[in-house]
Amino acid sequence: TFTVEEAVETIGFGRFHIMLFLIMGSTGVVEAMEIMLIAVVSPLIRCEWQLQDWQVALVTTMVFFGYMVFSIVLGLLADRYGRWKILLLSFLWAAYFSLLTSFAPSYAWFVFLRAMVGGGVSGHAQGEENKRIIALCSCSNALLSLGKVFWLAGSLLIIGLASVVNPTIGWRWLIRIASIPGILLILVFKFIPESARYNVSTGNAGAALATLQRIARINGAAVPEGHLREPAQERRGRFKDLIHPKYLRTTLQIWIIW
Repeated sequence: TFTVEEAVETIGFGRFHIMLFLIMGSTGVVEAMEIMLIAVVSPLIRCEWQLQDWQVALVTTMVFFGYMVFSIVLGLLADRYGRWKILLLSFLWAAYFSLLTSFAPSYAWFVFLRAMVGGGVSGHAQGEENKRIIALCSCSNALLSLGKVFWLAGSLLIIGLASVVNPTIGWRWLIRIASIPGILLILVFKFIPESARYNVSTGNAGAALATLQRIARINGAAVPEGHLREPAQERRGRFKDLIHPKYLRTTLQIWIIW
C-alpha cells in the first residue's frame, strides 16, 4: 500500500508541477490586483461622490470583512463538496462582482459589491492543497519561494494600469480591465485537479488514484505499485481546538503575525 504523499514523492517533480505552479501562482496575481485595486481607486471615488475620510476607509474595511466572513463559509463548503468546486466558484464569484462594481451607481452599492468581491477572493485559499502537492517534491523549494513574486507582480500590475487608465478612460474601466486575469484563469480550471488528499479523506480512493495517475502520465512517471491506502478516519477540527491549552500559544502567535 501507499499514501498520497508517498505517491507524489515517487512520481517526482515534472511538467505537471510546473504548470500547476504557474496556474496557482497566477491566483496570487488576481488576488493582489483585486485587493490593491481600492488603493488606486479611492482618490477618484472620493471626488466623484464627495466622500469623507471614514467613508473611504470603510470601503477597504468591507473588502476584508467580506474576506473574513466568506472564508469561513467557503471553507466549510469545501470540506463538504470538494476544493475544486469551491475554488472555481470563488473565481466566478469574484470576477462577477468585480465587473458589477464598475457599474456601481452609488457609494452604497460600491461598498456592498466590493465586500462581495472580498468574499469571492477568500475562496482562493482552497487552492492551498494543490500547492502542497508541489511542496512534497523536495526539488521544488525554490519554486515555492518564487511563488511569492506573483503577489508582488499583481500589485505592480494594478498600479501600472491605474497610472495609464485612470487619467484617460477612468476608474470604471480600470476595474473592468483588472477583472480580465481572473476570467482568463477560469478558462484553465480544467487542468487543476481535485485534491487527491481530499478525495482519499472522503473515502473516494478511486478518484484520488485517478488524479495521481494523471500527474504521473504528464510527468512521464508511474505511481507506486499496490493499493492507495486511506488514512484512518479522525474527528475534524473544531474552532474550540484553537484555544485548547495545547495549541493556544501557537494560535495567538499566528493571529498576531497575520
